[in-house]
Amino acid sequence: MEEKWKTTALLVIDMQKDFVLPNKIMQVPGGPAIIPNVIKAVEVARQRGILVVWVVREHDQMGRDVELFRSHMYGKDKETPPVKKGSVGAELVDGLEIQEGDYKLVKTRFSAFFGTNLHSVLQRVGIDSLVVTGVQTPNCIRHTVFEAVELDYPSISIITDATAAFTPEVHAANLFDMKNVGVATPTLKEWCESSA
Repeated sequence: MEEKWKTTALLVIDMQKDFVLPNKIMQVPGGPAIIPNVIKAVEVARQRGILVVWVVREHDQMGRDVELFRSHMYGKDKETPPVKKGSVGAELVDGLEIQEGDYKLVKTRFSAFFGTNLHSVLQRVGIDSLVVTGVQTPNCIRHTVFEAVELDYPSISIITDATAAFTPEVHAANLFDMKNVGVATPTLKEWCESSA
């Protein structure tokens, strides 16, 4: 294993059934198309010895831990609120599976760093490079990436065809913004062939 991969983590963000599968209230339309590429990115990360971090949302039935603007989706009268802890909708999509040695991080806001121990965990194991996949680009991807920039991670990459948004236009605009603050934007093929 190359030394640099020991200091790299792959973040897989919100690749959960309620966010990705069709006919779900929170579905990101670009989500289904990226499933094979996210699966491949995870495979390559494992081959390289890169730490895989599964960033997921899990919410309380009552919505006590959800953003105010989403609180109307939760409550005792709501049969299946999105990504309710323990629900089928909160599970990873088929083909993605947490394995021994991976790290699962539960978040309740857009950024994987907000109100979580992600930064301290990454520091503890010597991670200084992040590779980001998942959904969706203007929300959880963008907030996580910008916070990583603010925390001075020296290397941040977003795999452009293993991330998605509501529309291709929204995806492209957000990638443009992140590229402008020094974030790398390789395709999956480029990342797989890279040595950095």
